[in-house]
Amino acid sequence: PRVELAWAMKAHQHAQVHFNLISSVDPKFLSLTKVDERIYEEFRESFPELRVDLLDPEELKSEPAK
Repeated sequence: PRVELAWAMKAHQHAQVHFNLISSVDPKFLSLTKVDERIYEEFRESFPELRVDLLDPEELKSEPAK
């Protein structure tokens, strides 16, 4: 149990550091992988009208959304 607790605490610390780094950068300038642009292009090809700034869970569950 002590090893598992120590691992969980260390994982939490790492997650906090990563979250703080990601949160400190304007999303327009944030690049997480080398293929971010390609991922976004393909996402927009599949979902050209989807507004990611206002996601409605009920709308995503609708029959047309599926």
